[in-house]
Parts: sequence; structure tokens; C-alpha cells
Amino acid sequence: MRGFNRLGQRLLGPSLRFPFSKIVLFWCPERRCNSIPGMQTAQAKIVIETVLLCAGQPLDIAALRRLLVDSESDVETVPSLDTIRSLLEILRDDWRDRGLELTSVASGWRFQTRSEMTPWLERLRPEKPPRYSRAVLETLAVIAYRQPVTRGDIEAIRGVTVATTVVRTLEERGWIESVGHRDVPGRPMLLATTRLFLDDFGLRSLDQLPPLEPLDGGVPQLEAPVNLFSHVESSPGSE
Repeated sequence: MRGFNRLGQRLLGPSLRFPFSKIVLFWCPERRCNSIPGMQTAQAKIVIETVLLCAGQPLDIAALRRLLVDSESDVETVPSLDTIRSLLEILRDDWRDRGLELTSVASGWRFQTRSEMTPWLERLRPEKPPRYSRAVLETLAVIAYRQPVTRGDIEAIRGVTVATTVVRTLEERGWIESVGHRDVPGRPMLLATTRLFLDDFGLRSLDQLPPLEPLDGGVPQLEAPVNLFSHVESSPGSE
């Protein structure tokens, strides 16, 4: 039991030691679960499920395997990466008809609420989500599809000046970052999206962005990507 209490503390802190122990006892009545080297696949599945439900961020397969290894474990007896990947697929299928879903994003695996649950969750937390102007969403769309880009590139596509506050808003949200400078006079900053951007929009990679249809002259149609970000409430601003 001490091994699983240590696992719970690594994930959630010492304050949740007792609840985690009760979860362990539910499926391990003989209290032999601290013998992680003999862990069965079914036991590993329950641990992985519990870990992902309690974790505050996505976890990749390597991180999940490390959590299954106790200080006294024989690493060779811990489920392999392929086994853990198979267990994740089984768990995803187990949760297919529930309000939560197990999904894979850029940073790893996580549980998240299904979009159809939004009306009920909004009643639980009635506060309004952040409101972003159309300028912010269009700027984000240009960066996502054309990265890395400079502010000048964005202005050429949108046809208007990019306000400093627009870029700062996206940086503070953690969706874009500087990835270098273009080797031209003035060395303008190059902007690109972050891993957090992929996680927040449920994407494993930029390849999952929907195709961007160009308008006449090769200018990208921004309406589709702006709609892609529709779960971020937009304000009427159109600067």
C-alpha cells in the first residue's frame, strides 16, 4: 500500500493519501498492490485510468509507465509502452458513451468533457469565458496556418495593422511564442503556435488543422479557422 500512496502523492500531493488508498483497496482487497513487479494488465488499466482522471495535465505513454515503476520494481515486469498504448485504446472505447472522453493531444493523453455536455457545465459554472476579438482570432489563424510568420506577414494577409495588444493577448494565453528572427534587415520576430495551443484545441499536431481554402489571389479564407476556434467566445471587435 505504501507504494501506491507514494504514487498518489507524486500525482496529487500528500493531502490525498487516504482517498487514493481507498481507490486501491477497491480493486486490491488482499493489499498486495505494493508489489508492482507482479502487476496484472487489468490492475495497470485501473491505475492508468485513475491517474488520468486525477492529473491536471495530459500525460504521455512514457510518463504513465514511469508512474507504474516503484522504487523496488523490476522495470522489465512493468507493462511495456505498447501494452500501455493498447490499454489506453481500450479505455477510450470504455468511455465512448459517457460524458467524459479519453483523447490524445500533443502533450499526451487526457480525459475531457464532451462538447455536448457544455450546456450543463455552463450551468455549473455560470461565469462567462474569455472574450477574444475577431482580430485576435484571425491573427491566431494566420499564425497557425502560415507559421513561422512575422507581424508584417500577418498584416499583409489581413490587410490591417496588427496591434501590439493582439500579439500580447495570444502570448499571455500561451498559444503563440517567438521562435527566432527572420534573416532580413531589421530581423523581425518569427511567431509560431505552442504545444498548449494544440492541447487547448484538441489537436495532436498541426496536420489535423482543416484544409484552408484560398480566395482569389491566393489570400487565405480566414472564416473557417475562426470557426474552428468557436469554443473561444469572440467579442464584436474587428480591428
